[in-house]
Amino acid sequence: MIEFNNVSFSYDATPEMKSISNLSLTVKDGECVLITGPSGCGKSTLLRLLNGLIPEFYSGKIEGDIYIDNKDIQKGRIEDKAGIIGTVFQNPRSQFFNVDTTSELAFGLENLAFPEQEILNRISRTVRDFHIEPLMDRSIFELSGGEKQKIACASIDVLAPGIILLDEPSANLDYKAAEDLRELIICWKNAGKTILIAEHRINYVWDLVDKVIILENGTFKKEIAKNEVNCFTEDDTKQFGMRSLKRVAPTSLVRTNTNSDDYILLKDFNYSHDKKRKVFSIKEMKIPKGKVTAIIGTNGAGKTTFLECICGIRKNSGIMFVDGVPYTCKKRVGKIFMVMQDVNHQLFTESVLDEVLISQPREKEEEAKKTLSDVGLEAFYDRHPMSLSGGQKQRLALACAIASKLPILLLDEPTSGLDCLQMNAVAQILNRLKKEGRTIITVTHDSEFIEYCCDDVIHMEEV
Repeated sequence: MIEFNNVSFSYDATPEMKSISNLSLTVKDGECVLITGPSGCGKSTLLRLLNGLIPEFYSGKIEGDIYIDNKDIQKGRIEDKAGIIGTVFQNPRSQFFNVDTTSELAFGLENLAFPEQEILNRISRTVRDFHIEPLMDRSIFELSGGEKQKIACASIDVLAPGIILLDEPSANLDYKAAEDLRELIICWKNAGKTILIAEHRINYVWDLVDKVIILENGTFKKEIAKNEVNCFTEDDTKQFGMRSLKRVAPTSLVRTNTNSDDYILLKDFNYSHDKKRKVFSIKEMKIPKGKVTAIIGTNGAGKTTFLECICGIRKNSGIMFVDGVPYTCKKRVGKIFMVMQDVNHQLFTESVLDEVLISQPREKEEEAKKTLSDVGLEAFYDRHPMSLSGGQKQRLALACAIASKLPILLLDEPTSGLDCLQMNAVAQILNRLKKEGRTIITVTHDSEFIEYCCDDVIHMEEV
């Protein structure tokens, strides 16, 4: 059993603000608990308090008591928790130790000195249960965000811990992969695992959980019991600012609503890894200008690589025409802004305000503050970007894209880590930007987001 008794925590970086405040919570053995609430409400912090990342890697002030099976976990070593708690992080890349997928699955078992045959048996079972045969013996660096998430989940499963912590596990997963994750959670439940899931996208897991904990500003807002969970409606989710309960496959939303002659044209647009493995091959694609176009497809279909080629990060074969003019990689610089899937790669300054200021053509502090206010970050001007939650970082990167004034914006999973209200806010911003004549191309698995603001939806298939 897991017990939080009047627990409070504040990070050293923001001592004035409690990420968790006077939280009391009990999770019984074998329960599956969904922890939800607005971005920055303390979901990830709660998991870090359990798995020992606080205070080993994130320092701060802890008050109150945390027990697992009546043992005070604050007095134990982090390595002692590794055998009983498995964690899938919000950013799966941060938990990898190897350069290839098979070695990653074996890593934890080898460190625990499991016999070779047992290691092979466990890996074989997990690969089968996860349906990840095509991902074996692959370079970690070649995987998509969703594929990395699958490997991260698999690397935990092979260890067979009694407690499993999942931090936004569906954030970068396609519809099929989220369904596979759902089946895996069912398997874990049937095996008697205790599961805590910090999540915004609740539709794939809602009917599986034994209770729902809603946090707000680090405090306990509401507990929804099993009998209430089953009776919850869409109106109820809206009341608490939660994501939709509907499970909608993005492929059902594929559409071309625009017949404009004003478009970006891609011809013979191709990319291959090391000139060997073809990632995508596009004979011709028209992307309407002044619209929001969604690129959907399975994990590994090449969507992120496609955006990286458009903005010139990767060099590929083929031609890109804008207004009939060929855009070389060099010409795209200063015309296109990309918000990456992992926004940690593009945050450089010492404060949130400075981050937006360097993205502007001319430094205008009041304009930068207005942009931050538009994305709900007006209270964080002086915060270091790395002290923000995952969803807050995502919104900061979007603010930088807006401030750049560039005509073409590329967004890679822009609603990953965002709650319902923030997703709506982003959708409204994109609707405003397209009215200003800016062209937005977004890679997304988020059906809600697509329905809110995307004009065209293009399905990329794996080559």
